[in-house]
Amino acid sequence: MKILNFALLAIFLLAQALPGKPPQYSFEQYLNIRTAWGGQFTPDGHSAVFLSDITGVPQAYMIEARGGWPLQLTFFGDGISGAALSRDGKRILIAADAGGSERDQFYLTNPNGESPRRLTFNDKAIFSFGGWSWDNNRFAYTSNVRDKGFFDLYLFDLQTDSARLLLQKNAQLSSYGWSPDDRWLVVSDDESSYNNNLYLVNAITGEARLLTSHQGQAVYLGAVWTPDNRGFYLISDEGREFQGLAYYNIVENRLDWIETPPWDLEGVTLSRDGSLLAWMVNNDGHCEFHLKDLTHNRELPPPPLPSGMISGFSFSCDNTRLIFNFNNATHNTDVWVYYLYTGELLRLTQSTLAGIDPGTLVAPQLVHYRSFDNLMIPGFLYLPLGASQGDSLAVVVKLHGGPESQALPYLSGTTQYFLNRGLAVFEPNVRGSTGYGRAYTHLDDGRKRLDSVKDMEYAAKWLIEQRYAHPRKLAVFGGSYGGYMALAALTEQPDLWAAGVDLVGISNWVTFLENTGAWRRANREAEYGSLAHDRDFLASISPIRKVDRIKAPLLVIQGANDPRVPREESEQIVKALKKRKQTVEYLLYLDEGHGVSKLSNKLDCYPKMADFLLRYLDVK
Repeated sequence: MKILNFALLAIFLLAQALPGKPPQYSFEQYLNIRTAWGGQFTPDGHSAVFLSDITGVPQAYMIEARGGWPLQLTFFGDGISGAALSRDGKRILIAADAGGSERDQFYLTNPNGESPRRLTFNDKAIFSFGGWSWDNNRFAYTSNVRDKGFFDLYLFDLQTDSARLLLQKNAQLSSYGWSPDDRWLVVSDDESSYNNNLYLVNAITGEARLLTSHQGQAVYLGAVWTPDNRGFYLISDEGREFQGLAYYNIVENRLDWIETPPWDLEGVTLSRDGSLLAWMVNNDGHCEFHLKDLTHNRELPPPPLPSGMISGFSFSCDNTRLIFNFNNATHNTDVWVYYLYTGELLRLTQSTLAGIDPGTLVAPQLVHYRSFDNLMIPGFLYLPLGASQGDSLAVVVKLHGGPESQALPYLSGTTQYFLNRGLAVFEPNVRGSTGYGRAYTHLDDGRKRLDSVKDMEYAAKWLIEQRYAHPRKLAVFGGSYGGYMALAALTEQPDLWAAGVDLVGISNWVTFLENTGAWRRANREAEYGSLAHDRDFLASISPIRKVDRIKAPLLVIQGANDPRVPREESEQIVKALKKRKQTVEYLLYLDEGHGVSKLSNKLDCYPKMADFLLRYLDVK
């Protein structure tokens, strides 16, 4: 008997030591992964304000600078979209909408969590924050309260509780903030996502001076003023293929280049005294972070973090620390603090992984495949733990929105759930994506729209040829513009796809442009083509016109209050498919806008989406 017991024990211990399948988690656990972002130091450096979705929707919090239990400052039922701490640390401006309408209103609170006081009272208009003045008594903002199609520039005076129109223009204005002497505002006039101009606006008279006269298209992003009031740092691609770091001298009306890497530069910040500069370079979807001591003209070591994305960075007032967001495919977004001169790294917020073993989370591999015209397309390929090339798995091809956007390796609960269930996930950055230079971004403009859809065909074929994907187990999933791409793939390549999911996607380019928010139409027509000149073409490439080609089962998800892609886009494709008795399921959420953001709705929507895909990909 003892010999038998020892034998059984040995077998048990051996089984424990052998690698096995990772534990299987419910979708609910992945949806309960939390994030924190948007950290801002108080002027004394003792605390920081940040945002978190710990309650299921974003709210503002205050935390001690060395960490600890945070104080919740806001309790909005639909969450908030932003929180901006005043320069003296005494006030916090909150932006919040209702039901996902994106019509943000302003509220004022303080670091003690005082009940927010509403400042704006037009629920049909959008109010967009544009920076605190240095005297802390005013803030700039832009709003379409005059005309829903245009954004004018206003100043709000907290001493009189009144707003003043500073600059009226039939354009899409946004404010990049005040000069340190409160004399000037830098204001952007956005013609499209890839062409804008900067104006120097007198904060008293409203007189505007054009700074960035240029030929062709160029972007000028951000404005970080130097303490001497003589100019500001910014990001631009004027005359270049990639976005670089420049300095604009307002006295000499001259733009000088500071850094011109062979990749896009994203994000720049300057310390309050002008001695420290930080920026990030997006190198093929990976972050290269730079810190520079301008006083001694030397580079400082970056935060000692694994490969990932750093964003939302700013310096403490005493120049000793940097606060920033960090995430990657296996780390949820949190607020971190880097001590510049000691090298200490502090994870300020501790967002939960909801009991999921971090060792089960999967990082992607960066791959490139050749499309129909020999263009190399980059993408991030996620394989389940233990899987390898040759396994011919069920694969979900996941498409980003935009199209002026980029799939990046960040922690997605949806992606990790599919991986945990044995599916692979591929996120291609098809032509038209940002991050790969000006030429690449414009390869899908106007009448070249279907070229990016064809990149999807070659993505599917590459996955099959490389034996990552089973030829009858490919699904396509996208949100917003990615939802259009999913519908287009199902209509243009009906024999490749076993299932599709369209989340707030465009099914009819004509009705989309007719019904999208008035403030967005001109911007979107610059990318897609205009109804005045391209109506027939736009109609011809609309999935609704080719609905008879769809063979795969389709799940459509929509928010009823979506101001960008109105619910009609989803409902017309659903109606057309039902009329043909084609398999289609429809989920409509009455308290959502452009996507599904509330935890309660996510817990309903995403498990249903997973069940749908697993069923039609025949994954047990």
